[in-house]
Amino acid sequence: MQNDISKMMAEIGANARAASVVLATAEANAKRRALEVAADTVWETRDAIIAANKKDMAFAAEKGLSPAMLDRLMLDEPRVQSMVDGLRAVAAQDDPIGEVIDAWDQPSGLHIERVRTPIGVIGVIYESRPNVTADAGALCLKSGNAVILRGGSEGLHSALAIHAAMITGLRSAGLPEAAIQLVPTRDRAAVSEMLQAVEHIDVIVPRGGKGLVGLVQKEARVPVFAHLEGICHVYVDGSADVAMARDVLLNAKTRRTGICGSAETVLIDTAFHEKHRDALIPALIEAGVEVRAEPGLQMDGTVMASADDFGREFLDMIIAAKTVDGIAGAIAHIRQFGSDHTDAIITEDDAIAARFFRELDSAILMRNASTQFADGGEFGMGAEIGIATGKLHARGPVGAVQLTSFQYHVTGNGTVRS
Repeated sequence: MQNDISKMMAEIGANARAASVVLATAEANAKRRALEVAADTVWETRDAIIAANKKDMAFAAEKGLSPAMLDRLMLDEPRVQSMVDGLRAVAAQDDPIGEVIDAWDQPSGLHIERVRTPIGVIGVIYESRPNVTADAGALCLKSGNAVILRGGSEGLHSALAIHAAMITGLRSAGLPEAAIQLVPTRDRAAVSEMLQAVEHIDVIVPRGGKGLVGLVQKEARVPVFAHLEGICHVYVDGSADVAMARDVLLNAKTRRTGICGSAETVLIDTAFHEKHRDALIPALIEAGVEVRAEPGLQMDGTVMASADDFGREFLDMIIAAKTVDGIAGAIAHIRQFGSDHTDAIITEDDAIAARFFRELDSAILMRNASTQFADGGEFGMGAEIGIATGKLHARGPVGAVQLTSFQYHVTGNGTVRS
């Protein structure tokens, strides 16, 4: 069985490498057409996609997946529409390949240009969310990369149905079908093969929980764009507008609890809490959130926080709550417990906001806005392949541009070096 998986993955890898050569010089209009037709096909086949998703939901429920993971997996017509909108948005973007990023002349007479190029072959390993099949396929195609997709076992039927629509798009544009390949097995050995496939895959993008990302980082020989868990904080400063703080915090926690941009900890400046004791915690409780609060925030309806509630990704209607001594206390807490994903400050003080932005190192920092905006679509990227929390190459939402590299084009006129 292992030999069969190895053979299958080697074939997928070789086909992806061959497709990447074609995609590197593919016309922008061909890539745009492929994505537009894929979007139309996803919508036209939405009933089949949703029916496939129901099979996955039944399988996932039988496996005992958490409500948050089931929410990530679930597709309905509005979510299919969002997928379609993402495909169309990526299709409409300017093609990044061939863009001259910078250009200059040297005293030697050389003219030098830095030009955007594809990376080659991207491997995407993801859990639950079937929309990643469309998002990752679209972004890799737009950036001239072939992609090998390995979704979670719980979402296989949904992924296959969406992938079929992507293939229809590729065929319509005369692009190689191997440009977007989906690993058609639940066997975990396929993941191990991808992590070792240095001859076929240029970079791995893991999108999922801490366990998946940790496994990939530990075992991969292929370079990895890290996408760690979203331990997102909302810090409410002493100068915060009360109504704004309440609205932003509630949205950050409750809009969708199962996404990586959901707030997991609220830090409240002691000065704010002393003036507005009933402004935030009761509103969270009323909204159905379980508030795990440290002693300074205990009140009717809260639960006593334990030490491991801070620095924890709940992905549920649960939030940890703590008072801090101003901006210094908030920064110290986030540095200790954050995951470098997304952190927000609610403040009317420009100097405090500037310090928050300057002294924290998260991939995304926000002021007076919900952490739920930590999303490539909301950043104007059409879609995202993930939120990269590392510091090399890509950081924050990874869109088409972030899936490119560059090369230098140097032009002389018989120029020789003395």
